[in-house]
Amino acid sequence: MNHSNQVLSPKDVISNYPALTTSAGTLANWRTQKRGPRYFRVSRKIIYRASDVEAFLFKNPVLTVDSL
Repeated sequence: MNHSNQVLSPKDVISNYPALTTSAGTLANWRTQKRGPRYFRVSRKIIYRASDVEAFLFKNPVLTVDSL
């Protein structure tokens, strides 16, 4: 399976991306506020694509003198 197309449950997001959040409640709150990584609702299940989680996590880099 291609990493960019990898499907993750909220539990998978928490375990694979602890820098993002360690709480399923935070992900749920972000969904109700239309914030956080892009997600999909399939029937009653919530799924995330790994590429969407990573895009959200890395969308605001801090530019340093050495990175220019």
